[in-house]
Amino acid sequence: MAEYVIIPPPQAALAVQGSDKLFPVRRIWCVGRNYIEHIREMGQDERAPPFFFAKPADAVVPDGSVVPYPSLTKDMHHEVELVVALKSGGINIKPEKANDCIWGYGVGIDLTRRDLQIASRDVKRPWEVGKAFDASAPCGPLAPASKIGHPTKGRIALKVNGTVKQEGDLEQMIWNIPETIWKLSEMVELAAGDIIMTGTPAGVGALVPGDKVECEVAGVGSLNISIGPRRG
Repeated sequence: MAEYVIIPPPQAALAVQGSDKLFPVRRIWCVGRNYIEHIREMGQDERAPPFFFAKPADAVVPDGSVVPYPSLTKDMHHEVELVVALKSGGINIKPEKANDCIWGYGVGIDLTRRDLQIASRDVKRPWEVGKAFDASAPCGPLAPASKIGHPTKGRIALKVNGTVKQEGDLEQMIWNIPETIWKLSEMVELAAGDIIMTGTPAGVGALVPGDKVECEVAGVGSLNISIGPRRG
């Protein structure tokens, strides 16, 4: 057996509701602008096809975490999202077959250094500095699809310090989950362990150290985090 020249990093993983087992995370894919009202608030084209960006697997942090406020930004935003966890994958997965690939669902937040994202976008550079930073993908415990089915509607919401900031319904997605899997699998080969953050409703806004954030997706689960002191 081959030996590594350094100690391998730990496997990124998500908790599972009602179980001590974990879901191993291979890749994190995110859908940009998938709710009509969010597209409008960001001033973007409502008719555009879906586009995707990635976060590193070890950006996940569990429910109940204190997330450090990241360096280099003065404008970190919250974006609550339904998370889809895959048990299988492939290339060119047709929408009618997409649900067969899904292991379960969870609630996540796509934390975004908005000022850095916009600065990168304006000079046509990649978004990683704004999206793919440490602890940028909090995610609550996954609910197996075998127990909850495949949600197509239901309230999705986020509160900051007890005040509702984001609220919408899963049925407001422009590209539904099977369509999202189909379009993503045209671009890359999906596999077991991949998770997809499926876009956010309107109401995104800034967070500051000390904020308490509560998220929920009806019939799926919840996620609670707090924002810690600035890092660096």
